[in-house]
Amino acid sequence: MHILLLGSGGREHALAWKLAQSPLCSKLYAAPGNPGIAQDAQLVALDATDHAAVIAFCAEQRIGLVVIGPEAPLVDGLADSLRGEGIPVFGPSKAAAQLEGSKGFTKDLCARANIPTAGYVRATSATAAHAALDTFGAPVVIKADGLAAGKGVVVAMTMDEARAAVDDMFDGQFGEAGAEVVIEEFLEGEEASFFALTDGATVLPLASAQDHKRVGDGDTGPNTGGMGAYSPARVLTPALEAQAMAQIIVPTVKAMQDAGTPYSGVLYAGLMLTAKGPQLIEYNARFGDPECQVLMLRLETDLVELLLACAENRLSSVQPPRFSADPALTVVMAAQGYPGTPKKGGSIHGIAAAEAAGAKVFHAGTALGADGGLVSNGGRVLNVTARGKSVRAARDAAYAAVDALDFADGFCRRDIGWREIAREGA
Repeated sequence: MHILLLGSGGREHALAWKLAQSPLCSKLYAAPGNPGIAQDAQLVALDATDHAAVIAFCAEQRIGLVVIGPEAPLVDGLADSLRGEGIPVFGPSKAAAQLEGSKGFTKDLCARANIPTAGYVRATSATAAHAALDTFGAPVVIKADGLAAGKGVVVAMTMDEARAAVDDMFDGQFGEAGAEVVIEEFLEGEEASFFALTDGATVLPLASAQDHKRVGDGDTGPNTGGMGAYSPARVLTPALEAQAMAQIIVPTVKAMQDAGTPYSGVLYAGLMLTAKGPQLIEYNARFGDPECQVLMLRLETDLVELLLACAENRLSSVQPPRFSADPALTVVMAAQGYPGTPKKGGSIHGIAAAEAAGAKVFHAGTALGADGGLVSNGGRVLNVTARGKSVRAARDAAYAAVDALDFADGFCRRDIGWREIAREGA
């Protein structure tokens, strides 16, 4: 089978690496890809916003499955265009992708379906948002309603911070994503991510992970798209996973089906583990980044078989996915300046040495320089990922590989996995 993967980041490199291992995959194309993805796929120059061009390529190359990696093409309706031409696609429709594309949409769905989540108010003006802040008090959470590359969330610990966040959003800090905001009750607890596959009717749980959003050690500094992750997140116990499935994931899939907008693809739930049980923070309509990297390193089931079953509405016919019991951990190497304006063009060496140290290095923001050498080309540049018998062992292997890299313009957090390592003990 010929497969087309859309995207260019670390998530897509991890997917390409796993898709290429499948005996069902005879040829893998990626658009636009990156130098790391080029090791597993043939790169093609396709613009995901040009639906007609993507459809034409699929017809010419007899594509049997399209895997859409990032969220923007999903919210743009690319999956609908492909399905309209009879092309199997992994990823939700435009209507279903609103679960990520509009935080207000998701909060309203939770209210209708009685899904546990924080109290909230939607606001379309700074005046309304400030009035809502007075109702909630501090601490409080302010979210841009639309897509903001994982950065449109502010956890304000004081009212001054909250008011400034509201003003920033309505002043255009996150572009159109901040034209509406959601003000949310602050939830106490520990965050974890939970992933499930669905074809719109059947739901299969995948695995859990925990990421690190703050840029600095000790969870300090501004939020980023993610500085590292590990899987599984054992704080999300089997009992809590079952509770999340029964009270959050399955009711969401049913609500979408009942609304005539069935959700097909991966459903990524950001959860807060509170004293009352798991509560939904938000949904993503695609695999997380960098959570996907640790999931793919642990996945023992054929990825193509799973994704194709979703695309062909026959998920009930496949066996539940199997994951290694060994934890996996990934460390994000970012370019200096991230999450502000990252420094691009810095040379990168030592990936072979890093992988010889026992890790897999996924490319997130890389390019080939004028001399053909590897250079940085984004904020998050590399995902150094390793497995071990414990999170501590996986952490040690990942950082040994980080230290084998030569990336002078790069930096990373040195404490990825710290919560679970503390729970593991000495």
